[in-house]
Amino acid sequence: MNLRQIEVFRAVMLAGSVTDAARLLHVSQPGISRMLAHIELQLGLRLFDRKKGRLLPTPEAQALYEDVSEVYGGIRRVTERAEELKSGARLSLRVLASPSTALVAVPRAVAWLANEYPAARIYLETLPTREMLSRLTSREADIAISTIPTDNALLASKPVGQWRLVCVFPRGHALSSKRLLRAGDVLKERLISFSRDTPQGRIIADWCASSKVEAASTVEVRSGQMACALAACGAGVAIVDDLTARAYRSDELDFRPIVGSPLLGIFALKHEGFAPSVLGKRMVELAAASLKQAGRG
Repeated sequence: MNLRQIEVFRAVMLAGSVTDAARLLHVSQPGISRMLAHIELQLGLRLFDRKKGRLLPTPEAQALYEDVSEVYGGIRRVTERAEELKSGARLSLRVLASPSTALVAVPRAVAWLANEYPAARIYLETLPTREMLSRLTSREADIAISTIPTDNALLASKPVGQWRLVCVFPRGHALSSKRLLRAGDVLKERLISFSRDTPQGRIIADWCASSKVEAASTVEVRSGQMACALAACGAGVAIVDDLTARAYRSDELDFRPIVGSPLLGIFALKHEGFAPSVLGKRMVELAAASLKQAGRG
């Protein structure tokens, strides 16, 4: 018996007549009669006695109905499970984020996602790029929002936003009188720099080289958050990404764009060999929307 035959047989057993079974399934009476006759012919069993418009189930039909009820219950559970999955219930999403995107943009996107899918479980972790790529390739994470692109053949990359370099400095600093800064304005100041082995350090070093300006540095850090904290305390000025600068802007810290600084991409990364879940797809959309909003902040 196929699923349609099971459905018709069950309807007849429940309704007790062709007329009521047809009404239950929203089909014609002749269709039910033909299907029932085909089932009996196919099985080689008499399933009903016809008496005064009613269908009286035979013992064979009663025995068959027990198994049919189990199958139908399984089908119902599959349907219910599909509805749960559509709403995000019993689903989880493991999200990784670069430190700068994890300050505001990605948490805001996760908050939006959690509001849309309150039954889902969402995990968020901040990691350096190398560790994010390792987690994704080993299937220990589902989505990563990265400020650094990748050429890893196992990973798919989708642009979701952009970032650029800005200069942060203490409130009241002489640089605050300018609306836009140039490389010379920034690099003549006492600079809080990034270690050369960090992504930010390499990007800033390349930009300084292309600007033909040499930076003098007395303090070295490995994160934009630390650079901002030091700048706010008066240790110098720092070149950081605009996401970090906007997140750290306060009564103690201000920032300005730098003319000619590179415009760099932000990417959603996932494993190439696996299709994303409904949560994963939506997370990428919301991350892009959140990054766009952050750029207007």
